[in-house]
Amino acid sequence: MTSEAELIVDRRRLRRKLTAWRVAAIALAAAALVALNWSSAPFQRLESHIARIHIDGLITGDGPTLDLLRDLRTASAVKGVIIRIDSPGGTTAGSEAIYEELRKIANEKPVVAVMDTVAASGGYITAIAADHIVARGNTITGSIGVIFTFPEISRLLDTLGIRMEEIKSGEFKAEPSPYKPASESVQAVSNALVQDGFAWFVGLVAERRKLARDEVLRLADGRVYTGRQAVAAKLIDELGGEEQAIAWLEGQKDFPAGLKVSDWAPASEGELTGFGFSIGRGLARAFGLERLAESGAIHKLDGLLVLWHPDL
Repeated sequence: MTSEAELIVDRRRLRRKLTAWRVAAIALAAAALVALNWSSAPFQRLESHIARIHIDGLITGDGPTLDLLRDLRTASAVKGVIIRIDSPGGTTAGSEAIYEELRKIANEKPVVAVMDTVAASGGYITAIAADHIVARGNTITGSIGVIFTFPEISRLLDTLGIRMEEIKSGEFKAEPSPYKPASESVQAVSNALVQDGFAWFVGLVAERRKLARDEVLRLADGRVYTGRQAVAAKLIDELGGEEQAIAWLEGQKDFPAGLKVSDWAPASEGELTGFGFSIGRGLARAFGLERLAESGAIHKLDGLLVLWHPDL
């Protein structure tokens, strides 16, 4: 028979094993939490470097991008910024917000823009916030102008036998309306809105590119230019890519050769940013669940646009 002493020893051994398993479980849970919340956040970059950011797609001046730019400005390890732009533009106000934050950075550290496939309209506004602009020979840029689009479906409503009634406080409230053709007075008010935004855009180009306003107006009929044409028109500084951008930083701003270039990226608006959640989004995309992967993020365009093709 098992003695009482042996039972006590067995009981103590089991208790030690149970304690070890509990410690292991706690450690595993803690590791899982760290993995889920781990992010390659900017504050972890302590070594001096050049920050590279990407301005892609529609420019809306979203919160995460503006937050990223503010982080760049205050990060002492960031000695300069390379902006890679591939965008047809976006909202006028959003482009203005991006421009202003980039100029704040440029007041404290060098900023150079590298245009990729397209950097037009709002994408060009982003570029001229930089101290130096580089583009490929076949990059599409320019499109200096402002557009205000709105649907007009009155004929469709007539076909369906639908009439929209309205009571409003003033003649121009909620105008132009999609339910009726715009009157001459509404068109005049809308045009004044566009022209005011256009004047701002032209003034920005004249100031940043050191061109006479009349020269900018000649270039600002809405057309796009190749990188080669843009260099000739003094809308950008040189042809090339990131290699030329780094060479400019080294040559004009006395950056040490071989300074590391590190990518900085904004968190998606309303999106969990931990390492574990990133894996989850990757799996969702792998299985074709794009909507789930993007967490339902929707970009809306409204108001004045500085956009090369509004239907994009």
